[in-house]
Amino acid sequence: MNIEGSGALVAGGASGLGEATVRRLHERGAVVTIADVNAEKGQALADELGLRFVSCDVREEDQVQAAVDAAAEADGGLRISMHCAGVGWPERIASSRGPHQLQPFEVVIGVNLIGTFNALRFAAKSMLDNEPDDGGERGVCVNTASIAAFDGQIGQVAYAAAKSGLVGLTLPMARDLAAIGVRVMTIAPGTMNTPRMQGASEKIRVGLASQVPHPNRLGDPDEFAMLVEHFARNAYLNGTTIRLDGAVRFPPK
Repeated sequence: MNIEGSGALVAGGASGLGEATVRRLHERGAVVTIADVNAEKGQALADELGLRFVSCDVREEDQVQAAVDAAAEADGGLRISMHCAGVGWPERIASSRGPHQLQPFEVVIGVNLIGTFNALRFAAKSMLDNEPDDGGERGVCVNTASIAAFDGQIGQVAYAAAKSGLVGLTLPMARDLAAIGVRVMTIAPGTMNTPRMQGASEKIRVGLASQVPHPNRLGDPDEFAMLVEHFARNAYLNGTTIRLDGAVRFPPK
């Protein structure tokens, strides 16, 4: 796919992996729309880059539809849908304090899994209206899972369940959309050096980095964005999840 001039939507694009993706797609000439619940950061990034920001809770149908509609206003329509919105909640399934709380589990599933599905279904419907390129392609959808989908740690039942759900929907959704020329890919990042991670203590960051075999460091958000760019350009990548983790495997805790 030719990124230059293509409409792109980055849900959760105000910071972290989403922000890195916004910046890279913008640098490559995409017409990027930023969607996020954090209006202050999202609007600031949009103002800096001269882009459009739409306030969006990915769990709300009308807000997701509005974000997709905004991105589809680009010449040629929405062709790149990137989903980075996500939350976490650490808690064991049961402990002396009682069973895992239900409401936080529902929130994590609601934002990470259902929210991604929400964005995917509206984005894919919008891509139906695109003219196919020379390769018959109308668009690409990229999701953000985590290596916790495969190596979930103690206290990660909600997060791992949501992220493994994203891995599970990747192939069937790619098959659903193959007939209209829309690809679906998922990235499962390891421990990335996002602003949230930068807020942790140096001891924690050094300890996490030391677990990564090679390169022996935390991942750079731009390395994540580079992979999104490659997904967009490489038309033969479809229906699978790629780990981006320096060969690390999460231990139990």
